Amino acid sequence: MSGVASIMAAGRLVHPAPALAVTALSGVLGAILSAQAGIDPGWRLALTTLAVAGSQILTGAVNDWADRDRDLVAQPSKPIPSGLVRPAAALEVAGVGAGLQMVASLPLGPLPLLLGAIASGSAAAYNLWLSRTPYSVVPYLVSFSILPVWIAAGVGVDLGRVAAAPLLVGPFAAAAHLANTLRDFDADARLGSRNLAQVLGRETAFRLAWALALAVGLGVGAALLVGGPVTPAAVALGVAGLGAVAQGLAGPQRLWAGMLVAAVCWTTSWALATA
Repeated sequence: MSGVASIMAAGRLVHPAPALAVTALSGVLGAILSAQAGIDPGWRLALTTLAVAGSQILTGAVNDWADRDRDLVAQPSKPIPSGLVRPAAALEVAGVGAGLQMVASLPLGPLPLLLGAIASGSAAAYNLWLSRTPYSVVPYLVSFSILPVWIAAGVGVDLGRVAAAPLLVGPFAAAAHLANTLRDFDADARLGSRNLAQVLGRETAFRLAWALALAVGLGVGAALLVGGPVTPAAVALGVAGLGAVAQGLAGPQRLWAGMLVAAVCWTTSWALATA
């Protein structure tokens, strides 16, 4: 096994696509909130974004460690079951993520530190236990609903600016959870998982995920239109996000990818509309 292959496999532990999306969107959200509040976020934005990145590294690595035996049956090409990464190395990567999150959070004060710990703790509960139960959606609701509040606290703006965010983030997080678990529906069924998608059934879970994601996009658009004039670019990005979700009717994998695209489009649209 080459060193390059091992490094690349270790990088896959953190689930780079969603990790990068969440980290980038967190940075963008922090910049938007700071601009709206008329403050220069400076080092606080950098540290908040690093803390989120650390949380994503921690979450991804713990997920692969916790699921290593299941992945040996369902996804043998993943880093640990393929033999490219030792289980102990996955815990080391998780430790790096936890350390990065803590070091970046400490200078921000007790509230960002606490909110980040709750978000990461919720994700750990999912990985270690709840992912295989009918309550599998709960950590998604908790962690992602906390995220905008965590970012607002991190950059030092009034938390009232994001008070309504969970109303949109929560349903989108639930849709993301269903879309993600539907990609492994057959493998989870073989392994006896009783996550929410399994309880609802494949067709119901898929339709619910698609409808929730689309409803969030329409809700974001309505909120921006009610808030005042929007630029053509903001409208175009909003429509592109809706299109990304709409094409997800082709299947869970397409829906999951479309939701990542939509999250970027809608966040950028909001940034342009509220600049």
